[in-house]
Amino acid sequence: MTDKLPGRKSGGRDGDGPAETPTERLLREAMNARASLITAHDLRPADPPSRRVRRLRPVYLTAVPILALAASLAIGVLAFHGDPVAKRDVPPPAATLSTSPSPTAEPTDTPTPTPTPTPTPPPTPTDTGTPPPASQTGAPLADGTPPPSGTPSSPPTSSVATPYAFRGVKFKVPAGWRAVPVDTSSLCVLAPGAPQSAQAGTCQPYGVLLTVYTSYDEANRSGAWPNGNASLTADGWAKQPSCPAWDNPHNLGPNDALNTAVPAQTRDIVAGRPAYKSQWQVSCNSKESFTAQMWRFTQEQVYLSTAGLKPEHQAGVVSILDTLDLSGYQTPLLTPNGNDIGITFDGLGTGQQVPAKGTPVTFSVTYKNTSQTTYASVDPVLFTEPYAGSPASETEPVNAGKLERLDGDAWVSVPLSPGGGMDYAMLGKPASFPLAPGASRTVKYRMTLDAADGAGVMPVTAQATLPYDGTASLTSIGQKSVPVRVVK
Repeated sequence: MTDKLPGRKSGGRDGDGPAETPTERLLREAMNARASLITAHDLRPADPPSRRVRRLRPVYLTAVPILALAASLAIGVLAFHGDPVAKRDVPPPAATLSTSPSPTAEPTDTPTPTPTPTPTPPPTPTDTGTPPPASQTGAPLADGTPPPSGTPSSPPTSSVATPYAFRGVKFKVPAGWRAVPVDTSSLCVLAPGAPQSAQAGTCQPYGVLLTVYTSYDEANRSGAWPNGNASLTADGWAKQPSCPAWDNPHNLGPNDALNTAVPAQTRDIVAGRPAYKSQWQVSCNSKESFTAQMWRFTQEQVYLSTAGLKPEHQAGVVSILDTLDLSGYQTPLLTPNGNDIGITFDGLGTGQQVPAKGTPVTFSVTYKNTSQTTYASVDPVLFTEPYAGSPASETEPVNAGKLERLDGDAWVSVPLSPGGGMDYAMLGKPASFPLAPGASRTVKYRMTLDAADGAGVMPVTAQATLPYDGTASLTSIGQKSVPVRVVK
């Protein structure tokens, strides 16, 4: 910008207008000095306000304020050593707020590097009450397969009941209990409070022993325990008698003399099958005694047993029994061709109530050849087994009442209970029939119980046998039992 106004002489002598007065010259120089402070940097867009804008009062421009401003500017010019242009000071940096950074004064084309994210560590797992997979805990795998080598054989207990499968037999391990395989045919379910060192060899007194035989050879091998006879004898509660006292399990010493009575026998319905329970009260010496129990499924060759378990753990034992599932279990072949004939009941179901007051119950049994063998003659046999309500007898208990079989158009009487002999097995011959592979035959029965029969669970058993004349062994080629509840 020039120091002279257009069309004027600085001294006022040679222009085409009036000469410039001293006041005008001071005003012009002041305006020039002010304009020289404006640069390209000052022309950038204004920063957005960071706090409330204070409203300014309107300024009314009049001649007097303009003259006053001119005078003050003139004084300011003279104060800077007579320099005709006022000195430009560098403006102070803009104030910043401590809470957030101010935007930069000018945009820049330099890219800002993106910070590398820091990996977040995985969350620490919390105990939800659900047991972790067996592969992580070393728990026995499904179907009783032992854990891989190098993993602990005693997994931590769970706070909830855990489904478990062993050789096709399913059940739930109660909360706080733990399952430990013993061998190929047995599993031990240890109770809460059992020592951490307790394993298969110390299932007595600390747990429930589940034994499942899947073949004739397993069930009949030398030294196999438990077995069908074990539940009937006084010392059948253990393979190697000892004193399985919970607080002091030990082998028999000089001060021990086992006192075992004949076991109490009861029947019940477990997993839809008849279960036969034996219970022993055993004393080791004058101070130590314990209770032993065994449940057996005769046809399935499945056993549960305890010896010395604390009474407070009985609820856990019952829980295992209540959750037992044999529906997917294949009944072992205990005799040659022992499962060739499949048997089903119609009209008589598991747990069905049968009154003991002379009321007849009619039902039928179907025999089907599920093998590839052709049988020229199959004898159908049906009988009721002894139970808690059987009338007292000096010999083998015999249930009171009668059983009839429909032969053609006539009802024929047959023994209701087998008693102590084998006569019942010969009475199927009049109703015998041939069975080719896939063929079936249905036989109708009528059962009437007497008032002498007491309440309880009574198994009704059907057999398919080869012709029997009493001179040779009875050969069963099919069998099934249905437990019913006798009510008064």
